[in-house]
Amino acid sequence: MSTIVSRLDITQIFCDVDDFYKQWEGLWQQVPQLPSTTGERRSKSRMCLSEVMTIVIAFHGSSYRTFKDFYTLHVLPGWRGAFPNLVSYTRFVELMPWCLMLLCCFLHTRTGEILGLVLLIRLQLMFVIIVVPMHIKCLKDW
Repeated sequence: MSTIVSRLDITQIFCDVDDFYKQWEGLWQQVPQLPSTTGERRSKSRMCLSEVMTIVIAFHGSSYRTFKDFYTLHVLPGWRGAFPNLVSYTRFVELMPWCLMLLCCFLHTRTGEILGLVLLIRLQLMFVIIVVPMHIKCLKDW
């Protein structure tokens, strides 16, 4: 079975994510930061946030149902050459929340032209995607 991950060029994804991360980090340093609260600390990691983001993106393109299986069965044994500073599964899960906002910003920069308002409606076990053109002002007849 061919998965998206097997067809993806992880190096290209990492380069795009790392370029975005470096640009974001430069802008982040220019903005005055709020002082951190007492007890809040983030320990340094061997892995860079761009590496964490790349692995998270690859998981979403894979056919694995759980991240734990993806990380322990695919990433740890097979990607040590690409990511020499891989951490344990538990540590990686601790790092994931730190990249969420940055990952959302990165994915937002990769969207195409938005032609309308997209509504996701969950019906039973199906998801229905409805695209509404932007020129519609009222949804009362809907």
